[in-house]
Amino acid sequence: MNVNWKGVFPAITTQFRQDQSLDLAATAKHLETMIRAGIHGVVLLGTVGENTALEYQEKLSVLREMTQAAGGRIPVLTGVAEYTTALACRFARDAEKIGVDGLMVLPAMVYKSDGRETIAHYRTVAQATGLPIMAYNNPVSYSVDITPEMFQELADVPNLVAVKESSENVRRVTDLVNLVGGRYILFAGVDDLVLESILLGVEGWVSGLVNAFPDENRALWDLATSGQWEQARELYRWYTPLLHLDTKIKLVQYIKLAMAETGLGSEMVRAPRLPLEGAEREEILGIIRHAIATRPVLDRVG
Repeated sequence: MNVNWKGVFPAITTQFRQDQSLDLAATAKHLETMIRAGIHGVVLLGTVGENTALEYQEKLSVLREMTQAAGGRIPVLTGVAEYTTALACRFARDAEKIGVDGLMVLPAMVYKSDGRETIAHYRTVAQATGLPIMAYNNPVSYSVDITPEMFQELADVPNLVAVKESSENVRRVTDLVNLVGGRYILFAGVDDLVLESILLGVEGWVSGLVNAFPDENRALWDLATSGQWEQARELYRWYTPLLHLDTKIKLVQYIKLAMAETGLGSEMVRAPRLPLEGAEREEILGIIRHAIATRPVLDRVG
């Protein structure tokens, strides 16, 4: 199965009102901002999109509204993060009916499946849909590691086309290529390892901080993929303190606070997450505001 998934794919935030109710209009507005900034695709309902904080029908409403808002201009993927394989299959089928372009599938939530169980989960979900699938490997957050050897075993699944590698072990990019060649489209999934990952050959970047700094994300991608390494390193060094925020437990709150500071959205999250306060909020604001104050002048490449 051939898909043209390359470049910067925001893991887009889901916007909420002050009462924590879903704000589809604000989410669609934010999606439009991302598209106009030149991103190449989008992932709805990922970790940053607070997938597990939404009710099932709310998730479907997000997919309907955002697919319509995108209007076919970019590939629209949705996260699939459910507690059972059966629920993941159901959601995959419903997402396909709505018209998304692909799925970013996580291992089943809560239960820490072993290798055999994880492989069975992906095979079963893939069989439930005709959509192309990006497998999301994030053992740091979800305690299930999809190893290169497991991806080698899954290589016969025709609609498993891409891997978002978020293990924080950048060696995995090379290990995957050595085992399966170009079988999968490889995406960087850790914001503060993206330059290293591009050097090793990833073709895409699923990013969190892009929600607040889309122009910088796109510029960094363009500089690195066009081989302008000196300029890319300079931009990366400025950006890295912000990118570190994407690797923390409270990444959603941090990213949404950055969005509020850059005027691109609300910092409201849904419980059990709560907005930051006190010294913690001031510390993160300090990082964000310093970055804004020293923001580089960008020369778009390409």
